[in-house]
Amino acid sequence: MTTTQRILVGYEATPAGEDALAAGAALAASFGADLDVVLVMPDTSRRGNVPNDPAYDALLRDTAEGWLADARTRVPSSVAFSGRVVFGDSLAEGLITTAEELGATVIVVGAARGGLLGRFTVGSVAGALLHASPVPVLLAPEGWRDRAQQLTRVTSMVGTRAGAADVLTTGERLSAAAGVPLRLVSLLALDLPGDAAAPKQSVGEHHAAAVLEEASAATGVVATAVVAKGDNIQHAVARLDWEPGEIVVVGSSRLAQPSRLFLGSTAAAMLRELPVPMVVVPRTE
Repeated sequence: MTTTQRILVGYEATPAGEDALAAGAALAASFGADLDVVLVMPDTSRRGNVPNDPAYDALLRDTAEGWLADARTRVPSSVAFSGRVVFGDSLAEGLITTAEELGATVIVVGAARGGLLGRFTVGSVAGALLHASPVPVLLAPEGWRDRAQQLTRVTSMVGTRAGAADVLTTGERLSAAAGVPLRLVSLLALDLPGDAAAPKQSVGEHHAAAVLEEASAATGVVATAVVAKGDNIQHAVARLDWEPGEIVVVGSSRLAQPSRLFLGSTAAAMLRELPVPMVVVPRTE
């Protein structure tokens, strides 16, 4: 990633929007990237037979510009900030269209309200993005606005299912851009049938070593590899250590359309335990 890369934040004047803004600003600072804060407003030109109301449209835009001005005050002056109002049939559609036009590296959105502090509940906008976005989506946990900091480590959750290579590549790229360590967590043992822990551990260790070798051969990033241990993915995630300035990279479900996102059951289970932001990578195969 270079300074020409762009972090796009789906913003709204809500606590979830502030979580997304804080996460996006921290990423932009870590990567030396530009920060595009986008506020999507209803497309009033598609009201059918209802005529446009110029006064109402002007009020919407003035309100949105005020929210963006407030957002600017929440971002460090060292971050290149650009605020824009766009119009779309839906929030997700407006964000995806803008991300494609700008060539955004990632779309950042906040979690829905109502989850435990520091944990996720996927709201309607995030859910729509996770089904349709061709761009990686970062989900900021509830309350992240009070804890966000620059990146200190990237963790890629890798297995042998479709999309594993994309997760590894994205993790390598992000860690290299920020100059932070890369941790590779092998999920292979959790996918194996049976109850014998020792064979699963051995297979997982071999997989972790192989992925680490692959990563080391491809990039100069400092990497480590560990095996996820537990009765299930939630248990395994809870047992891992997490740094405050960490992000997790996961792949899309095998049900996702090519070049689109879909949050699979494994990633959804992780969300219930993760205390740090998650990046979901589109399926390219």
